[in-house]
Amino acid sequence: MKRRALLAAACAPAAAPALAPVAAHAQEWPAAPVRAIVPFAAGSATDTVARLFGERMRETLGQPVVVENRAGANGLIGAEAVARSAPDGLTVLIGTNSTNAAANALFRRVPFNMEQDFVPVSMIASVPLLVAVPANSPYRTLAELLAAARARPEGLSFASASSSQRVASEMLTSMAGVKMLNVPYRSSPQAVQDLMSGRVDMFVADQAVILPGVQSGQLRALGVTTKTRSTQLPDVPSVAEAGNLPDYEIFAWFVLAAPAGTPAVAVQRLNAAVRRAAESPDLRSRMTETLGMALMTGTPEEARDFVRRETVKWTNAIRAAGIEPE
Repeated sequence: MKRRALLAAACAPAAAPALAPVAAHAQEWPAAPVRAIVPFAAGSATDTVARLFGERMRETLGQPVVVENRAGANGLIGAEAVARSAPDGLTVLIGTNSTNAAANALFRRVPFNMEQDFVPVSMIASVPLLVAVPANSPYRTLAELLAAARARPEGLSFASASSSQRVASEMLTSMAGVKMLNVPYRSSPQAVQDLMSGRVDMFVADQAVILPGVQSGQLRALGVTTKTRSTQLPDVPSVAEAGNLPDYEIFAWFVLAAPAGTPAVAVQRLNAAVRRAAESPDLRSRMTETLGMALMTGTPEEARDFVRRETVKWTNAIRAAGIEPE
């Protein structure tokens, strides 16, 4: 018995140092600021979400989250930059349904493999889209707009600054049996400005992008793309109601993703930072009450499964709308 006790005592000091580096590594990461790449322009809904969460993730990470806008090619430029970055967790993507679900069905050449080149960290939020026209538009209802488009094939135009906006618009026109001219924009704020000035007839975009214009009286919302009405605009019907299109439904979402190969400790701490940020009363109020978004944080595994399901949904929607890959 004495001999066994002495052996156990002799082994104990050797075991403790072996565990110490692991714990220390978990506590030390990140040792530098985290760069969050937004693949769309400043002022976009994705940019707004990134900055709201980035400010509060610092409390958990102990390092600032620096938001960097890399707009272009419907989000592919920014997403590719993250896919090609070092897998250390210090460069992450604020991804969306455009970059993480719809890209493969919309483009013949996507410079990354979303399934293989990224690891989802956490879902962030979802948001409905709004069908909007200028405040002085002659079309006061969605039915009136679609009737005019039906009478003048490609005589009316719609703006699009992201894949989700284009798909939402093409789905609407396809299901309604009308043809409208797509006018692509580099950023949502630019599209909103042209919509307000009447250079385009319709813009279907994230509620966070359209709502300020509606509230200021410069835009008119004709429909919301989810089956249920928006709490911010309870008088605006769903597209399913207003357009007599019962099968129409689509919404946008945001996900935090890191390059494949990112250490588990980094993924876990980033996930914890997102989930803790979502608990902030101020952030919750801004996201849900002001922007009309629904928070949907969770585990990396839940994010992976959600993105896979949404990829199938968006691919089917794109094909049903008759959109040919570019």
